Amino acid sequence: MLRLVTRSEPKRHIGNFASALIRARPRFSSTHADADAAASTSSAAKPQLRGYRLEGKVALITGGASGLGKATAHVFIQQGAQVVIADINTQLGPQASLDLGPRAQFVPCDVSSEAQVSDAVDLVVARHGKLDIMCNIAGIAGSPLPPSIIDLDLHEFDRVMAINVRGTMAGIKHAARVMIPAGSGSILCTASISGLLGGLGPHPYTVSKFAIPGVVKSLASELCGHGVRINCISPSPIPTPLVIEQFSYILPSASKDEIVGIINGSGELKGAICEEQDVALAALYLASDEAKFVTGHNLVVDGGLTSFKNLKFS
Repeated sequence: MLRLVTRSEPKRHIGNFASALIRARPRFSSTHADADAAASTSSAAKPQLRGYRLEGKVALITGGASGLGKATAHVFIQQGAQVVIADINTQLGPQASLDLGPRAQFVPCDVSSEAQVSDAVDLVVARHGKLDIMCNIAGIAGSPLPPSIIDLDLHEFDRVMAINVRGTMAGIKHAARVMIPAGSGSILCTASISGLLGGLGPHPYTVSKFAIPGVVKSLASELCGHGVRINCISPSPIPTPLVIEQFSYILPSASKDEIVGIINGSGELKGAICEEQDVALAALYLASDEAKFVTGHNLVVDGGLTSFKNLKFS
């Protein structure tokens, strides 16, 4: 039986992996900032996130203890939502709920277990009476060193698919059983630019991310008839701690700042880098009533990386 951890108690998500980009020349040398710093840093270039776009909404976010999940929870809470973060990490999860404040609660959840996903949804409904937004963010990259298909470990393939695809399907299934009777709801899934172009990551991870937009389009065809929207987001690599760790296996001699520069230099949009908050704001739009007529969509947040390829003549 799962239990919610609230502020009264003491205090897996892995982002995108793009091994093909490791030879890219960094165009940015900014240092890494974690989710808390990115969310709290005030800058004229960043939007001020105080408002009521999700006022009265209740959200469940898998993989919400760190990285993109925690950043998304932060933005949702700033916009008035009550948020339950579900994560396999029972150390970071309770701390994240404390960091996020009284509108956040933590529930331990391994998304590869359908029973735990079902229990997490039931706990949200028991505590808040409804579920308006389901964010499937939990995921793993798998082995950091992409093997040849000849050497592919199919057990590793099954493990990645169980979390990234089956876990997402479990989240959709159990969110839908609550949202369909209510006649409304927004379900978000996490894809990747690795699901748009081959060669940007290990085969298991890439295959799993190619699957997500297909899942979204297939299920949109059913959920549309019940007033439930489903969409996904495909972000560029972001220098979260876990992504930096993945790159460090490939570039063992590179410093943290050098790895961050490589990741941040992978985009094509001059003067901008992809940060956790960019993905969180994309999720905010899709989760909100502003996107009331948007479903079955894959929102790509990649600074133009997958939009074109310039010919090189020199």
